Amino acid sequence: MSSKAFVGLLLIVILGMTTTVSSYSVLFLIPFPGSSHWLMFKHFIRELTQRGHKVTAITSYKFGEPIDNYTEVLIDPSYPILEKFPISAIYSSQDYQNDFKNLFLYWRLGLETSRYALENKNVQQFIKRQDLHFDLIVSEQFFQESLLMFAHKFKAPIVTISTIGYSDYMDRAMGLLTPWSFVPHMLLDYEDRMNVFQRSYNALLSTFDYIGREFHYLPEQNKLAKEIFNDLGPLPTIQSLEKSISAILVNSHPTLAKPRPSMVGLVNIAGAHIKPPKPLSEDLQRFMDGANHGVVYFSLGAYLQSSQMPAEKRSILLKVFGKLKQRVIWKFETDDLTDVPENVMIRKWAPQNDILAHGNVVLFISHGGLFGTFESMHHGVPTLFIPFFADQPRNAARGVRSGYARQLLFKDITEDSFLANIEEMVQNSSYSKKAREISVVFRDRLTDPMNESIYWMEYVMRHRGAKHLKSNAVDLSVVQYMMLDVVGIAMAGVMVFGVLLNIFCCRILSIKGTKLKRS
Repeated sequence: MSSKAFVGLLLIVILGMTTTVSSYSVLFLIPFPGSSHWLMFKHFIRELTQRGHKVTAITSYKFGEPIDNYTEVLIDPSYPILEKFPISAIYSSQDYQNDFKNLFLYWRLGLETSRYALENKNVQQFIKRQDLHFDLIVSEQFFQESLLMFAHKFKAPIVTISTIGYSDYMDRAMGLLTPWSFVPHMLLDYEDRMNVFQRSYNALLSTFDYIGREFHYLPEQNKLAKEIFNDLGPLPTIQSLEKSISAILVNSHPTLAKPRPSMVGLVNIAGAHIKPPKPLSEDLQRFMDGANHGVVYFSLGAYLQSSQMPAEKRSILLKVFGKLKQRVIWKFETDDLTDVPENVMIRKWAPQNDILAHGNVVLFISHGGLFGTFESMHHGVPTLFIPFFADQPRNAARGVRSGYARQLLFKDITEDSFLANIEEMVQNSSYSKKAREISVVFRDRLTDPMNESIYWMEYVMRHRGAKHLKSNAVDLSVVQYMMLDVVGIAMAGVMVFGVLLNIFCCRILSIKGTKLKRS
């Protein structure tokens, strides 16, 4: 054998050994039937499989395209979210503006979707299997805590991915207590400089969330986990599994959410789902290239379908779009839209990231979901927000304060108000200028957020949970964390000293009084 052939063979052997050593098995837990959430997780799954890892996912959606090293445990049929939470009700209701009702909505949704997933026959069969091994559990941090029991079953460390940004309970899972004096609750659109009334309401809502989660919501998730996994013998609590989380990858960035105290293992990954733009279809490319006055892109996301919008509002939007010099792309999910102006292109599905990357886009009209918000920030596109519920009002308010966006409530949409907002944003260059500035800051990273995400997953697997990074503060009570016990001891010491001093002084005065009487 020649020396070159020997070296080549040696390299192949080394590469094979490297691949074998660095290839891991990962279980994804994505039971929530939200298509936008699933689209984000698809990026992580694809990235891991392309790096040679084997991925299994408990999910409500089929992957939908060829992929190697991937196995699905399909929740089929998926949780009927459109029946439980009809889109028409969201368009007509104002209940979703109530923060306390929204908390109960999250808890109810979490408990129902968790039970639905765990009771699914495919998931039940998966739970009973004894021939599987996983090096890591990756779970969506979105109110499905009972599924963390899979980490106990497979004796694997946990990394979670928060699609909704930060929340107080994520801080607590990593050993932090959120300072409510300058960090607002996840449902609030406050900044880090709150007045006394805002701080009071923030403390009230955060306290209500903490008590409700600890004494109502988590006990219910715990009861569900014990019911489903009872064959595993003695089980840990959901609370203890939360405290064992090795890292939380958070869909957040300081350009939208103000800085907050952090801990090793809390990692900002906003934009991890954003990829270099792909070529547009020929008709879409021609439509956008020929827009001499620019393009307005309108989408209410994957869940809030424009086709479910009240007819009178649809009519208003069409009339306004027809008055614009710009061309309009509207993601509309059915074929029954009539009287469409010539400058409007209707698409049942639109490649949003690729459209926003086009240089002719002058405005994005959005409901305010985090994924679309970060895409518009990444590409420097001014945004008109029409928020409805959950984190959307918060994202919209923060975008407005950042200077690249405006906000218009759905109930306030009239022909005049909608046209005025669009014309203001298209004609006033300050919005596009600010959007470009934000884009520069948003893109300026030490490393690509997807690479950072995969790094932390692989780091946790390489170091079998990376327990050396976990602070023991997760085991401290609020009293210990705030050093209230130390303060109590100090106060008790002062009180004891005061009592002794009082006794001593009284004693001295008594002795002096006795001497004076004798004299």
